[in-house]
Amino acid sequence: MNHSKIVGSTLIIAGTTIGAGMLALPLASAGLGYGVTSLIMLLVWALMIYTALLMIEVHQFAPIDATLHSLAYKLLGRKGQVVASIAMMLLFYALCAAYIAGGGEQLHSKLANWLGLDIPIQAGAIIFTLVIGSVVTLGTGSVDIINRSLFTLKLIALVIILVLLMPKVSLDYLLELPVHQGVIMAALPVIFTSFGFHGSIPSIVRYLGKEPKGLVLVMVVGSAIPLVVYLLWLVVSQGVLSQAELMQSQSLNGFIGSLSHLLHAPMITNLVSIFADLALMTSFLGVSLGLSDYMSDLLQRQAKPSNRLLVALVTFLPPLGFAMFYPRGFIVALGYAAFSLVVLAIFLPVAMVVSQRKQTGLGGYRVKGGLAGLIIATLAGIFIVMVQILEML
Repeated sequence: MNHSKIVGSTLIIAGTTIGAGMLALPLASAGLGYGVTSLIMLLVWALMIYTALLMIEVHQFAPIDATLHSLAYKLLGRKGQVVASIAMMLLFYALCAAYIAGGGEQLHSKLANWLGLDIPIQAGAIIFTLVIGSVVTLGTGSVDIINRSLFTLKLIALVIILVLLMPKVSLDYLLELPVHQGVIMAALPVIFTSFGFHGSIPSIVRYLGKEPKGLVLVMVVGSAIPLVVYLLWLVVSQGVLSQAELMQSQSLNGFIGSLSHLLHAPMITNLVSIFADLALMTSFLGVSLGLSDYMSDLLQRQAKPSNRLLVALVTFLPPLGFAMFYPRGFIVALGYAAFSLVVLAIFLPVAMVVSQRKQTGLGGYRVKGGLAGLIIATLAGIFIVMVQILEML
């Protein structure tokens, strides 16, 4: 077992998971209280680990370079491949829309506060998209260089925030109970989306090989790191602001403004704002790069300068259009992403494992839980979809 590759793969899973979705957790779960939010988070994490292990089982009987598309075609036929393709495209677009809306709102606020510019909030979304889109259009090398620096700064900012806010946490705030049962409908899709790392699994298998022991270790530890980070983040966010104050913060700027008003500590609020900017940028870079590569492959366009503009337009214009109509639609777009993620991270792994087990019998690595585990995972996915539909109505 190559320990260096194990560590690197673990960090890839953790880095993919810890992103801008983390910023929405305090807002989406404001009315639930820390205890209930933590319980839901643990259950969602267990569900996502289970389905990640199902993907490892599927990969055992496939070529090492298999992708989700080839796996879906092999085990579910052309219809399964089409479902996987549509779900992946919708997930990428929904996440990009969320990050453009959040990043545009943050940029608009800074241009107004720092430079005194009186511009429409949509202008922030356009500028944010042009800057990040230019980097992505230049290619993976540019994204890699910039992303490493931004990710390092993001982790440093997060550690400082946690250290500074921990002494200000109120136990009474953390012990608050849910204000009403309906608030789970807003929180569950965002919590679920915050554990969406399954798109990285084929790349990890290709990098590490198909040996189950190392892959299981990477999935469990790599997703446990975000779980711990999220729980600590909720301690300092739900512990320094009451439920009422959090629920009044309808957006990222509102949340940061509430912290500023309560703490009277410009350093902390500036750090939270910087962390939000870095999280949005790193998440947007990673997701839009994946969407750009996917669209380039779909359009059968090679990485020529003459083709990059067309790929950039089909990559960035649809999510930018959403952000123009819903400039404060960060949490809304993350909720839409949950639909596609349920398909990619729950329904497809379950369906592929069922098909594969019929073909291969009992040989090789098999996830424990049997038929009961598959049924429970499917029912959990259906429940998440129903909750999101009810939230939209």
